[in-house]
Amino acid sequence: MTKMNKKVLIVAYYWPPAGGPGVQRWLKFVKYLPEFDIDPIVYCPENPNYPIIDESLNEEIPEGLTILKQPINEPYRLAQLFSKKSAQTISSGVIPKAKKQTFIERLMLYVRGNFFIPDARKNWVNPSVKFLSNYIQENAIDTVITTGPPHSMHLIGLQLKKQLGLNWIADFRDPWTTIGYHKALKLSKSSKAKHLALEADVLNSADHLIVTSHHTKTEFQDKTSQPISVITNGYDSHSVQIEEKDNKFTLAHIGSLLSDRNPEILWEVLSELIIENADFSKTFQLNLIGVVSDDVLETISNSGLKDYIELTGYVSHEEAIKFQMKSQVLVLVEINSEDTKAIIPGKLFEYMISETPILAIGPKDSDIEQIIKSTNTGTYFNYLQKEELKQQILIYFEDFQKNSLKVHAIGLQPYSRKALTKRLSELIKML
Repeated sequence: MTKMNKKVLIVAYYWPPAGGPGVQRWLKFVKYLPEFDIDPIVYCPENPNYPIIDESLNEEIPEGLTILKQPINEPYRLAQLFSKKSAQTISSGVIPKAKKQTFIERLMLYVRGNFFIPDARKNWVNPSVKFLSNYIQENAIDTVITTGPPHSMHLIGLQLKKQLGLNWIADFRDPWTTIGYHKALKLSKSSKAKHLALEADVLNSADHLIVTSHHTKTEFQDKTSQPISVITNGYDSHSVQIEEKDNKFTLAHIGSLLSDRNPEILWEVLSELIIENADFSKTFQLNLIGVVSDDVLETISNSGLKDYIELTGYVSHEEAIKFQMKSQVLVLVEINSEDTKAIIPGKLFEYMISETPILAIGPKDSDIEQIIKSTNTGTYFNYLQKEELKQQILIYFEDFQKNSLKVHAIGLQPYSRKALTKRLSELIKML
């Protein structure tokens, strides 16, 4: 008698053609789960308001995958009636600094923070629960996984757990109440309390919690006694090839540089090197691939780097991989905050297999620092290490001049998407 695979329902907001790192985690899990005797079923919105679109990711959806879709009503469409630019900016995560916010932007942030808790997809919760309750019972599904942000996806799992008593895993790609942008949402005291109450309900009701960093695990262990597993993001194999590396000494940042992710220490160092080193000045180029806030561009310009910047904007996932492979050095930046020690950008893992040195800047003792050091894929500096950062860039530049700028990575296999999915499958089967 043929053994039946276990069926698992995955509730996700981000799914192709959504672009960005948020979609790729579960797109890759879904790709490999059948190899471990688990059949995934994906539930996602029918008409979402994705800030970034990458049609190429549609090609990575496994053939024959069951995908369930239901309409969603999002407030960003209504907000566009007042200011289309502000609505698109805020929905993409670019929040201007407080002193530069327009009245409309301040109003939108207040409404978003206090009337849409936990987030702007909250109105999708009840219709989703109604639809999925019937589907789950009709198709004998006993396990649901929700992935957030948006954390309203976890409220779908919470209600299904309470109604049906099924197994529920809550996957946190980022923390909830300690995430950096919460401070920008102008939350009232009662709104903060409501977030904390919802977070506590989810953390204590899910059968198992998955987080992407050890710092988040430590944070959640203070809030719940439920079991927690760390399953990071990772890298997948690809067939992308390049003819050769850049001729210039290119430092490339791939991904969003929002207002708070503005490494002034790096801009200062690069400006000094341009002034002090004629060879560096002739061959250096700063490539910014992705969304870059006006605040960051202004700081870069004020640092005298305007003539050295190449702005590319958002590119497809495949094009992003090409930039990773052909650049001379890859820049990774995290905000200098206690809260961001837990944040591990998804691109880190693709950086790690690009055979390009990583130059990372972030808070001291972050999860990123540990991963880069343990895999020998680059160097990491905190915001007080200006001279050390400057010396390292000079070392990379001198190696570039000698045509010896290389990476000798070690211990990457545990971060492969297939190895990570194997861990996930074992967790699912334990429930």
